[in-house]
Amino acid sequence: MMEQTAILNLSEPLQKKYGELLAYLRSLGSVAVAFSSGVDSTFLLYAAQQALGEHVLAVTASSCSFPKRELEEAKQFCEAHGIDHVICESEELEIEGFRQNPKNRCYLCKRELFEKILKIAQERGIAAVAEGSNLDDNGDYRPGLVAVSELGIRSPLRECGFSKQEIRDVSRSLGLPTWEKQSFACLSSRFVYGETISEEKLQMVDKAEQLLLDMGFRQVRVRIHGMIARIEVLPDEFPKLVQEENRTRITRTLKELGFTYVTMDLAGYKMGSMNLL
Repeated sequence: MMEQTAILNLSEPLQKKYGELLAYLRSLGSVAVAFSSGVDSTFLLYAAQQALGEHVLAVTASSCSFPKRELEEAKQFCEAHGIDHVICESEELEIEGFRQNPKNRCYLCKRELFEKILKIAQERGIAAVAEGSNLDDNGDYRPGLVAVSELGIRSPLRECGFSKQEIRDVSRSLGLPTWEKQSFACLSSRFVYGETISEEKLQMVDKAEQLLLDMGFRQVRVRIHGMIARIEVLPDEFPKLVQEENRTRITRTLKELGFTYVTMDLAGYKMGSMNLL
């Protein structure tokens, strides 16, 4: 009843679109959702549970490119909502060619990950596997979506025409904690194509971004170029970043982590900015 009341607060087009999403998910019979605890996959998983009840499985990949905070949030969400949750090891650095960070890095990772999720789904008698890409993802370089297509993975949010903002709007109405969560991508996306990815550098990036998040920055990226850190934050948070006490703390901490130089990107945060290089 609470969900129905919440949905009634949405515009009629969004109510209709959410209803179409639930109908789509019901038509699957059962589904394993690739769950990262991000905005999109949390919304998808919640909707899948509303549509299919206990015939839903959440699968989260654990690897050195996936921050522990995200893994813990995934665990907590599933526990709070009584969703069956499987954590599978998916170590990208062991995939042949991945460390060299080619342009199709995301394809290599997604192919390996979804093959594992498909196997888990098959073992459990689950009819379909779904992932949380949305309509906005069609406008960026997304080689991972090629793997999604090749393996027959469902993309309910894209197929039902949900944009990122619409996902946030419905998530807010439903009371999901992720409705205003910052966008996130795996830590490997912080590396310039062709630059070798190592566990040590992934940890450097993870700890650097965690520092900025702990300091209250809403949307952050720490891009790595050799041993140079290029910090991206939203333009309206530039003054906070260069405030003397914050600037000193950030510079000192990142150098302690192993960065030689710490820089600020004057263009500000931009999703997929490494794809522009």
